[in-house]
Amino acid sequence: MKFKININQTIQQLLDQEDTDCDKRITVDDKGPKHFVLKNSSAEIAVEGTYFLSNLLQELVLAKENNQDFIETESVFELPANRISKMIRNYFWEGLTRTLDEKGLEKLLLDSKSKTDKPIIYVPFTDDFGLQYYQKLAPKFNLKVVQLPEIISPEYVSSINDEGGILALALKTEDQNVEGFPFVVPGARFNEMYGWDSYFENIGLLIDKKLDLAQSMVENFDYQITHYGKILNANRSYYLTRTQPPFYSSMIREVFEAMPIKDTKWLHEKLEVCIKEYETVWMESGKRLTDNGLNRYFAQGIGLPPETEAGHYDEILKPIAEAANLSIPEYEKLYYQRKIENKTLDAYFVHDRSVRESGHDTSYRIEGNCADLNIVELNAMLYKYETDFAELIALQFDDKLEYNGKIYNQKYWTEKAENRKKIMNQLLWNEQESCFFDFDFKTKKQNIFLSATSFFPLWAKIATQEQADKMIEKCLPKLIYLGGIAGCSEEALSNISEDQMQRQWDFPNGWAPHQIVIWQGLINYGHLDKAQELIYRWLWMITKNASDYNGTVPEKYDVVIATHKVFAEYGNQGTDFEYISREGFGWMNASFQLGLTILNEDLKAKLNQLVNPNDLFN
Repeated sequence: MKFKININQTIQQLLDQEDTDCDKRITVDDKGPKHFVLKNSSAEIAVEGTYFLSNLLQELVLAKENNQDFIETESVFELPANRISKMIRNYFWEGLTRTLDEKGLEKLLLDSKSKTDKPIIYVPFTDDFGLQYYQKLAPKFNLKVVQLPEIISPEYVSSINDEGGILALALKTEDQNVEGFPFVVPGARFNEMYGWDSYFENIGLLIDKKLDLAQSMVENFDYQITHYGKILNANRSYYLTRTQPPFYSSMIREVFEAMPIKDTKWLHEKLEVCIKEYETVWMESGKRLTDNGLNRYFAQGIGLPPETEAGHYDEILKPIAEAANLSIPEYEKLYYQRKIENKTLDAYFVHDRSVRESGHDTSYRIEGNCADLNIVELNAMLYKYETDFAELIALQFDDKLEYNGKIYNQKYWTEKAENRKKIMNQLLWNEQESCFFDFDFKTKKQNIFLSATSFFPLWAKIATQEQADKMIEKCLPKLIYLGGIAGCSEEALSNISEDQMQRQWDFPNGWAPHQIVIWQGLINYGHLDKAQELIYRWLWMITKNASDYNGTVPEKYDVVIATHKVFAEYGNQGTDFEYISREGFGWMNASFQLGLTILNEDLKAKLNQLVNPNDLFN
């Protein structure tokens, strides 16, 4: 029903009465009466409770922005899970979409991570078209355009680390106009195109029928591999020597399968680029490929990673600085400028950068040894590359794909996948613990640390049915809490003292990519009821927090007490807004949309009633 009211006046009355902490949101933390009456000349409607009052505030703000003199009361009283899904589909994806062109540059350049008065865009040495385009735009945006050198060395990246410039992405010409291929950013302070975030965001885009945008994300990754040599951690200057977890084959395959008319020419082009990434980024000996045939993360760089917050490394630097009779800032500056050499610090930062390349920045699982580990999830992802290549070449190209003067067929990739699986079972599988663990190829020992990442072999279909059944029976319960899967078991942190900083990818925090991967792994091995339970727990937590906190959909949660109020390094992104959330958070949005497509109808009804999962599954 359309209910006509004075929009501006009603917003102010509502805030004056209900927003007692004056943050321009209505949450359970406010101490108002939680009862507001809407009145016009012919009727009145009572709105009660935090959830419906926050909906009212959001709908009033949307009406104001649309120059309306009415609100739709159905939207105020929407069921909570239905409303979150609608907001993601109709508002959040648009709020997270960016373009690196004349229309979208300002939103990207005005970013807290740009460290110079004059914003900088770096263009690859091999992209003359992009260079000319951005040079034409430079006067309008007070923009400095820099062409990158042909060879991008760690020394060069170190020399520009203080600038925080943006890296160019793919452009296209439409009706004689140059446009950037749009992309989705994670949200909040993450205002760039990130590596593995993009894959999970694409899952949500495809569910919400945004195929063009999902395909555009693939085009930008194609550009990155072609011009920067890798899928970047993110398209900012200090990420030039760092990649991210490899999900590109899955991304390509899922976009292709969503096409109403299958474009095999497009698929062929993207598979060529993906094979290039596989061979040059992951399988070049001595870098990310180790002597045992498995892979590791190995990010190059010099000095301290510049994206971290001030003081992040004080604990590491303090004893070294004191021994040199210097303050921490003095030592940090001299070390950064390479005026002081310290091989111990150099080794530490190889591991630290590799942790960031893994996407799991940070976790005690891989702290201080990441570059020495054959990581479970990385090798599962590369197995998925190999099986995706095998299946797509067989199904779409008559078992023959020619690239770079070489013929690839199903047998070639299947043999690679089977070899990887064999080595993973030899080195990463622990029969006694019934689990996959990371393997330290220097000490020749497994790193016994139960993490959500141990379940990636189920997502990639590496595990046997027996292995999967054992893991689900013995290991999975140690990760399940009120709001879903924790980053690791509490037991895994038993050697970490209470005064050490909590790592954000560890217990008690839960993250969307872990949930999505484990759901799919359970489905792959026939554990459908357990998948339903875990999906419900996660979606209930998102729905409950959004209902209590004005539609908040953040980066991560504490799954033990099912709250977005996470007290770990970096805080929680996606929680700082006024009136109405415009973005949510990229992969969180996707996890919600995916979960709803899998959850059975009975549980969807329970979800909209906010029935506590412990009342359903314990």
